[in-house]
Amino acid sequence: MKKTIFILIAAALAVLLTACAPSAPAQPEVDLTQMSSTMKYSEVYNMLTTPENYIGKQVKMAGTFAVYEGENRSYYACVIADASACCSQGIEFVLGGDAAYPEDYPAVGEYITVTGVFDSYTEGALKYCQLIEAEII
Repeated sequence: MKKTIFILIAAALAVLLTACAPSAPAQPEVDLTQMSSTMKYSEVYNMLTTPENYIGKQVKMAGTFAVYEGENRSYYACVIADASACCSQGIEFVLGGDAAYPEDYPAVGEYITVTGVFDSYTEGALKYCQLIEAEII
């Protein structure tokens, strides 16, 4: 009986200590950095044409940093060229926290790696994709 109680207490402590351990950073569910240039371009195309399949997924991508000035705000993006480098597609990202441009961003044209949670939003009549809670790593 004492042995059974000891095992139950040990198991409960193991569960409690595991729950208190700091969690590891989220691993990307879509890691574009591990794909060939053709696959990267194709996956980004899929993300932009069927965003509902990616909403809420952790994404990691690498490409060129770009800034687009809109009428009411600026848009920050990671742009990926296709295999022949003739065409480009990018995904907007929004850094987590109180990031300010240009202090907290790389130089335009710099090669970056960014992670974030895939999301979409509507602006006017158009739907756009973005990575929210993003981090440049």
